[in-house]
Amino acid sequence: DSLPMRAAGGADMARPPQKEIVYNKLLPYGERLDAEAARFLAHIKGNLARAVQLQELWPGGLFWTRKLSTYIRLYGRKFSREDHVLFIKLLYELVTIPKLEISMMQGFARLLINLLKKKELLSRDDLELPWKPLYEMLERILYSKTEHLGLNWFPNSVESVLKTLVKSCRPYFPEDATAEMLDEWRPLMCPFDVTMQKAITYFELFLPTTLPPELHHKGFKLWFDEFIGLWVSVQNLPQWEGHLVNLFARLATDNIGYIDWDPYVPKIFTRILRSLNLPVGSNQVVVPRFLTNAYDVGHAVMWITAMMGGPSKLVQKHLSGLFNSIASFYHPSNNGRWLNKLMKLLQRLPSSVVRRLHRERYKKMTWLTPVPESHKLTDQDVTDFVECIIQPVLLAMFSKTGSLEAAQALQNLALMRPELVIPPVLEKTYPALETLTEPHQLTATLSCVIGVARSLVSGGKWFPEGPTHMLPLLMRALPGVDPNDFSKCMITFQFIATFSTLVPLVDCSSVLQERDDLSEVERELCSASAEFEDFVLQFMDRCFGLIESSTLEQTREETETEKMTHLESLVELGLSSTFSTILTQCSKDIFKVALEKVFNFAVSNIFETRVAGRMVADMCRAAVKVRENALNFIPSLHCLSLVPLDDDVLHDEELDKELLWNLQLLSEITRVDGKKLLLYREQFGKILQRTLHLTCKQGYILSCNLLHHLLRSATLIYPTEYCSVPGGFDKPLSEYFPIKDWGKPGDLWNLDIQWHVPSSEEINFAFYLLDTFLQPELTRLELYALGELEMSRDDVQQCLAIVHNCLIGSGNILPPLKGERVPHLVPSLVSLEETKLYTGVEYDNLFCKIITVVLFLFPQIISDVLQFQGSHKHEFDSRWKSFNLVKKSMENRLQGKKQHIRALLIDRVMLQHELRTLTMEGCEYKTSHQEMIRDLLCLSTSSYGQVRSKAQQAFFTALGTYNFCCRDIIPLVLEFLRPDRQDVTQKQFKGALYCLLGNHSGVCLANLHDWDCIAQTWPAIVSSGLSKAMSLEKPSIVRLFDDLAEKIHRQYETIGLDFAVSDQFLGVQTCLCGQRNLHSADSKAETLKTFKFKSQIFALSVNRNYENLVNMLLDCVEQRNLPWKFEHISIGFLSLLLRDDRTLPARAIKFFVQCLNHDAIVVRKVAISAVAGILKQLKRTHKKVPICPYEISGSPKPSSIQAGDRPDNQWLHYNSQSLPKTKEAWESCCFVEKTHWGYYTCWEGQQENPVLIFSFLFFLLQAEQIIYDHFSDPKFVEQLIKFLSLEDRKGKDKFNPRRFCLFKGLFRNFDDAFLPVLQPHLEQLVADSHESTQRCLAEIIAGLIRGSKHWTFEKVEKLWKLLCPLLRTALSNITVETYNDWGTCIATSCESRDPRKLHWLFELLLESPLSGEGGSFVDACRLYVLQGGLAQQEWRVPELLHRLLKYLEPKLTQVYKNVRERIGSVLTYIFMIDVSLPNTAATKSPRVHEFTTRILENLKPLMEADEEIQNHVMEENGVGEQDERTQGIKLLKTILKWLMASAGRSFSTAVTEQLQLLPLFFKIAPVENDNSYDELKRDAKMCLSLMSQGLLYPQQVPLVLQVLKQTARSNSWHARYTILTYLQTMVFYNLFIFLNNSEAVNDIRWLVIKLLEDEQLEVREMAATTLSGLLQCNFLTMDGPMQTHFEQLCKMRLPKKRKRDLASMGDTIPSGDLVKRHAGVLGLSACILSSPYDVPTWMPQLLMDLSAHLNDPQPIEMTVKKTLSNFRRTHHDNWQEHKQQFTDDQLLVLTDLLVSPCYYA
Repeated sequence: DSLPMRAAGGADMARPPQKEIVYNKLLPYGERLDAEAARFLAHIKGNLARAVQLQELWPGGLFWTRKLSTYIRLYGRKFSREDHVLFIKLLYELVTIPKLEISMMQGFARLLINLLKKKELLSRDDLELPWKPLYEMLERILYSKTEHLGLNWFPNSVESVLKTLVKSCRPYFPEDATAEMLDEWRPLMCPFDVTMQKAITYFELFLPTTLPPELHHKGFKLWFDEFIGLWVSVQNLPQWEGHLVNLFARLATDNIGYIDWDPYVPKIFTRILRSLNLPVGSNQVVVPRFLTNAYDVGHAVMWITAMMGGPSKLVQKHLSGLFNSIASFYHPSNNGRWLNKLMKLLQRLPSSVVRRLHRERYKKMTWLTPVPESHKLTDQDVTDFVECIIQPVLLAMFSKTGSLEAAQALQNLALMRPELVIPPVLEKTYPALETLTEPHQLTATLSCVIGVARSLVSGGKWFPEGPTHMLPLLMRALPGVDPNDFSKCMITFQFIATFSTLVPLVDCSSVLQERDDLSEVERELCSASAEFEDFVLQFMDRCFGLIESSTLEQTREETETEKMTHLESLVELGLSSTFSTILTQCSKDIFKVALEKVFNFAVSNIFETRVAGRMVADMCRAAVKVRENALNFIPSLHCLSLVPLDDDVLHDEELDKELLWNLQLLSEITRVDGKKLLLYREQFGKILQRTLHLTCKQGYILSCNLLHHLLRSATLIYPTEYCSVPGGFDKPLSEYFPIKDWGKPGDLWNLDIQWHVPSSEEINFAFYLLDTFLQPELTRLELYALGELEMSRDDVQQCLAIVHNCLIGSGNILPPLKGERVPHLVPSLVSLEETKLYTGVEYDNLFCKIITVVLFLFPQIISDVLQFQGSHKHEFDSRWKSFNLVKKSMENRLQGKKQHIRALLIDRVMLQHELRTLTMEGCEYKTSHQEMIRDLLCLSTSSYGQVRSKAQQAFFTALGTYNFCCRDIIPLVLEFLRPDRQDVTQKQFKGALYCLLGNHSGVCLANLHDWDCIAQTWPAIVSSGLSKAMSLEKPSIVRLFDDLAEKIHRQYETIGLDFAVSDQFLGVQTCLCGQRNLHSADSKAETLKTFKFKSQIFALSVNRNYENLVNMLLDCVEQRNLPWKFEHISIGFLSLLLRDDRTLPARAIKFFVQCLNHDAIVVRKVAISAVAGILKQLKRTHKKVPICPYEISGSPKPSSIQAGDRPDNQWLHYNSQSLPKTKEAWESCCFVEKTHWGYYTCWEGQQENPVLIFSFLFFLLQAEQIIYDHFSDPKFVEQLIKFLSLEDRKGKDKFNPRRFCLFKGLFRNFDDAFLPVLQPHLEQLVADSHESTQRCLAEIIAGLIRGSKHWTFEKVEKLWKLLCPLLRTALSNITVETYNDWGTCIATSCESRDPRKLHWLFELLLESPLSGEGGSFVDACRLYVLQGGLAQQEWRVPELLHRLLKYLEPKLTQVYKNVRERIGSVLTYIFMIDVSLPNTAATKSPRVHEFTTRILENLKPLMEADEEIQNHVMEENGVGEQDERTQGIKLLKTILKWLMASAGRSFSTAVTEQLQLLPLFFKIAPVENDNSYDELKRDAKMCLSLMSQGLLYPQQVPLVLQVLKQTARSNSWHARYTILTYLQTMVFYNLFIFLNNSEAVNDIRWLVIKLLEDEQLEVREMAATTLSGLLQCNFLTMDGPMQTHFEQLCKMRLPKKRKRDLASMGDTIPSGDLVKRHAGVLGLSACILSSPYDVPTWMPQLLMDLSAHLNDPQPIEMTVKKTLSNFRRTHHDNWQEHKQQFTDDQLLVLTDLLVSPCYYA
């Protein structure tokens, strides 16, 4: 059927391809690729169609989808649009098969993501994908109900793959999807429940935001108001708020200009600023939740960028405000955990703005909605943006975390506005190049200049003078090539290389005489370019200096280190690449001079060959490679190297240094264009014949290198030049003016690459070399292997070295290995053949005879023969990485369209060629490969450790390369582990284990996703415990087994048993086959029939494999004298085999149940999880019945969205009047178990599980029978309880959910069958107060309560009769160790249960929590337990909450601290339901407002009292009434605990109510930092700190200010002082909300200035600090009126000195004038301290004013001194710059002030 296929393929290519990789066209054999791609694609389509038609997912489907991704790697999306859509639909069907094995699902998903990646290629008209299947898949996998029981094992990567998949499919969801999603997930939005997080996560992932404007009413308009309302009203940053922000950010980006964000801008910026978690004010306490749930900086940046522009400019104003307020945090002297976020913000914002500009100005129009003209960014917008961000970026250049982020930011900013960005960077760079003492300045500035290099050199209309800076920079950077400072050296190399790649180094000074039409800048450049030659020569001198300093002859020779150190090799790389870049970019004249210099240096010195020698040889190679004529000096080297070779030299152990050096030089300079080498072939032949067999190892290795390089140069395909302009610079200056090419990008379509393609002469030369040198070696080796020739070990090694170098030198002209494909590894009806790619070489068949001989015991060679085709995979990967790095540092993101430098583009084409050579061979597994892999296995188990590890690496690589070869090799590896073999040594045994373990990245043989393989390996691993070679004495072997078991557990994923495919598939498949009907209809039916038959056989074999594996593992465990370690391993393996679609075989179930009473605790733990899983497998399904809430409640359906307590969800509440206490009531009552149903919006059709009564003892399955028998056996249960009540790790144990699941499963599946046996044990346990027995009891009781969900009323009632007394006893015996477990127990029992079902429990808990029996501790514990139960019930128990509150209120004056804390926490939960969210009805639960009103009544006596409140209450509940005041203090303590607890937990802060308490706290809070304070004061302080960080709604601002102003009049100075600290934090954390309200700003300003004149010194100083902080974050500005106000105050007359003295004798109150004068001085000092890192224009004058007061009386003098010393400290670093702002006179005064007076004067 190949002919019709081919024709169809031709027709196919006529349609334009979607998007191909352009670099393919530039390859030397590019014209052959179209036909090749068409062939390959036709192949893929044909075979995929067949695989689908036969419903064969594995191996056929998987194999060909992999081939499709290879195709995309090689050719891009080179297929028609129709094919593109078909492939996507096919893969979408594959991914969403319900029972698909996870690893296959991930494979398909990754390919599908790749196909959907470029969304501009397919519009919504071409493709529509449903969203439901994806949602079902996420629900099944990410929120799996069975994973925690160990019935499913998912890999860690699955989450990110699935999320990316949804993101890629999102643009193609149908238009009605939004409405459907809202209906699906709105009912989950109950803010107290974890489901809220789930709902918002789903919305963030799924909601489509790219609908076209005409469909917006079906898109975001349906939810925008509702969600933004929710976001604005939540104050305490719950976990889901971040997801909401991500959703808004995406919405804004996709719909720029269609949403008016202005009303929300202050709120958005305030929250982003809060989210940075910056430290503000003194001693601040951070709410931990603010750290963990902070916004993701990336999304915040997206949101800001998308809102910029447009008519109102509001966002830019706020952005400037944001950077003004945080600028000082960027100063290098500041450091903290918040720094990373700030740096990320700085790095992401410019790149995001550049991306937006690119989208608006340069990108091709696609089907995605364009930005409307009115909202595009104007040039003015861009300038404003750059101006507001440049200051922080310049500060961040020298940050503690390194300059990387700043450099990236500068690179993007320079693309937009080079004239604003580059000059300040250069200003910092020139001094840094001069300084010797601060090398970090140099590295930081250089890396930033490298970032802006391209913008600098290309100049352009904005910044024409840019290029003139280049030469001065280069010349000044030269001293950086410094042998003593490694990092400086590397950055200098990078700097010089970057600039020389961008600029042709041609001396154009002669043009000045010839042309007069040049611009000013061009003339300047021409004259400057005369310095290029000087620069190159100076650079070379520097390099020679570097080389000479690293030749340490003596030490090198003594310490026989073969290799260079890591640092040296990096320097070598830097040196050679920089040098070759410079020479590539030179003109002919400069090159000649440089060449002479290099060769004089090389020939006149002799270097040792390890370090310095390599560097010099590299420089020579660079020179030779660039220009042809450089080879002339080879003859001169010849004479040198051939003279001294007498015959006795050949046998010297140590060779003459000169000879070695000449050899090294020769071997390096032959790495040039092969055509040039042909002239010298005779000489090369002679040299090689003399040197290849030197005895000296160093000698013959150098000679082998020479051979290797000769072969490579002759046979590889590679570009021969990388110049930045095609054709080089050798044209005369009259025709070609190089300055025009500064910083010019390469032109993709005229790259004009010069390729080296091997000519027939070169190939013949290569074959001549191989015949001469390889052939005899192979013959010798063959004879040696047969034992006919004696050779010493050194000879063999030399022989192999020659063979190895020949192979890697000529790898790409050797034909692929011959051999048949190894048949029958996998059953498949689809052809699994490989496709051949052409890489520009035709093969001759001279060689097959050679290759077969090479398969000799030498791992390196074998792996090369297997994998080497001219380049290595790992080298290729690292080149690809470094290519991407260079591309990032040099690219122009603004214009896009591949505007890279020519050298980069050539590199990319070369990489494309290498990629082809690597994938060319394909991965067919042939017989010759089979032999080699077996040899490798043999080596991997040899007796030498080093050989083993080398061979194992080669072995793993080989395994990863060939299809299905693992199945062939596993049996051979397992041979070594067979217990019945006597001849296996320990070394072999270890080798085999390592082979199974694999390396960290490759295949792990022990864990392939394939039943056949696992069924062989796992039993073998377990039974190897009986092998002779196994000894548990050897730690290395024990460790290997541990690693193996650990790796299998870590990497195991559930393997599919069910490969059924839905029928929709065939529809897609017929489209794929299209017109090419591969077979006639009847044969089709035939194949389908055979397929059905085959697939049934396959399914049977898989199931059989599964059962066999379980049975074999069980057999292994039961072998006698198996060491315990292996028993544990095998039980671990068995536990991995639990599945949710198949119950375990009965024998295994019996085994696990018995293991519950095993001696080893490890085994018991595994068994507990396993039995819990088995019980889940055996769970009977319950039928579901829909219910209609509106019928039950009898109230109509609400018309709009309304959350909270409504008439129609009233019946769900707990109501003690109508509890189901009789059988009839119970059966007629409609239970809804999940707590979130009914809270938010309409929710019909929720199902309800009816009770199924089955007297199941008659029809137990075999599996159930086993469990039933064991658990009804009193002895078994007794033993089990004994084990469960042992302690495991003292003090570390917690309530164990696994054990709870075990009991829950037992009672769920078997009703109360086991209660009679358990009852005596429960009664025994409750009597024992040890923590482990109590814990065991708690686990069983929780399991009982949750397991009784579907029991009948009689059984439940009986159960509670038994439980109530038990719980009463347990709760009265509660201890420090156990209260946590009981809390967990009750919370777990109440989770997701209808409160009416548990009424016994709630009534029991509410009996009297604070009875006082058993002391305060028991009270606190009972409250804790009660709180656990009620918190789970959320909004459904308002009656209980009211009852509890009523009970607690009189008891709020508790004396004991622990009870107070607990009450505080309980109150938080009681009021949690009272939230102020939009669309929410007022709650039926207790409300904060009413509560606070009552409390304030009781606190009256404290509020009115004036004297300071001391805590003089004795810690005991005194008999008799104490006075109101003491009661008030006790009450206040409890209230503080409540406020502190709710700061982190509730959703919204009840600001209005708390405000009334503020004055009281201000009074109490201490001023100094002293930990010896009593609890009351510490708590007040903490509470204030937390409240000041709260987020305020705009309408709350005036209320807060009202309270502050009122307190400022208070006569307690403590209160006045504390206001100021409160104010600092509050303003910063709500910055933009305050700034948006001008009245509030004025109030604050008035308040601070008023407190500056306070009579108490401490208050004045604090006010000054506050003022300077507000000025620093630009909340207030230093304007004229304020300055004059302070100057007026400063001029206040002081009282006479005599009076002063008298006064100081008498009273200490300072006179009012002195205070005012001090206030003025403080005001000035605040202004000065508010700009610690720069000198604004007004500062010099203020400093002068201040200095006038240096001799004033205290405390003024003190203030002045402090200010000046602080000024000196902060401005010291950059004093050179800051000096410029002062006049000379001012400087004189300053110097006088700042230099401390002499001590003796």
